[in-house]
Amino acid sequence: MLCVFCRFSRLYRPCFARRWRGRHNQSGNSMAKLPLSKKLKGLRSGLRFLGLVASSRYNPLLAQVVVTRRCNLACGYCNEYDTFSPPVPLPELLARIDHLAKLRTASITFTGGEPLLHPQLDEAIRAARRHGMIVTMITNGFRLTKAWIDRLNAAGLQGMQISIDNLEPDEVSMKSLHSVEKKLGLLAEHAQFKVNVNSVLGISDERTPDVIEVARTAAKYGLQHSVGVLHDHTGTLKPLSALQMAAYATVTKISPSLVHGLNYRLFQRNLMQGQPNQWKCRAGARYLYVTEDGRVHWCSQQRGYPAIPLLEYTREDLRREYHTPKSCAPTCTLSCVHQMSMFDGFRGAQTLPEPVPAVAE
Repeated sequence: MLCVFCRFSRLYRPCFARRWRGRHNQSGNSMAKLPLSKKLKGLRSGLRFLGLVASSRYNPLLAQVVVTRRCNLACGYCNEYDTFSPPVPLPELLARIDHLAKLRTASITFTGGEPLLHPQLDEAIRAARRHGMIVTMITNGFRLTKAWIDRLNAAGLQGMQISIDNLEPDEVSMKSLHSVEKKLGLLAEHAQFKVNVNSVLGISDERTPDVIEVARTAAKYGLQHSVGVLHDHTGTLKPLSALQMAAYATVTKISPSLVHGLNYRLFQRNLMQGQPNQWKCRAGARYLYVTEDGRVHWCSQQRGYPAIPLLEYTREDLRREYHTPKSCAPTCTLSCVHQMSMFDGFRGAQTLPEPVPAVAE
């Protein structure tokens, strides 16, 4: 998953140097054509983020907010969806955004399920932007249209991650390139926000070469590409095969982005070699995962704790979780949690006892 830190760092690159534009861009992502006012807003968002990093340890840097658990796909490796849940009512969603603002949250990512199944997603984006947050979303892209892209542009969306794992759909992942390549063209032509294509390695050796083709296609459209490592149902390590390791190296050469380098150094290098990482996970403090029922959990793979309603979540809750160690951390593959925790690796000892049990739903 693409980190918000990397997303906002790219928001202001077009202001300063042409070299940051897509090296293989044929159709041109609209980010390069943004008016100066939008570029400056992106720069202000980035500076605000850094200010919130430095000013306190007890404010969230990223909240991932589920706007609906329902998804239009049914991928075999995913445990973050159902086929029936209604969208979170907009008034409830707005109340959650307001409370995140009170907690001085730096950024918010709208996710699902499939967030484009929420008919008022753009209103939620607009509300979060009014609070000065960096706002991004994660989608499978199937429901993207020019009309949706125009709505997202108007609402002020700053970044989108679109997930593509293979060339053709199968029982493991339905997020295939051939299903959504036309959507990539629409995004390259019309999106006024940064777009990152993310693929998961570790599904199977048979599908591993597909990730390389996905990376090449993303580069063709001038879009960033990142690769994640498949985790099990608890979000922890699933080592890569030799073929998958070679594919990872190839993909990072096709798209030598800041995201690849950051993830590799933070946690992927050790995990791909079957080695744990020693780090301080700040889930529940610097990173919040808010489910559709409005409760805060450590992350998408460790649902069940603290399970406190967001509207009741306080600075004391943030302080407690900041100083609480997580036994799942050494083999965790969740990039956003690693990235939001990296700012506090040198401070804030974790001396509180870990809650028992802390298990996934």
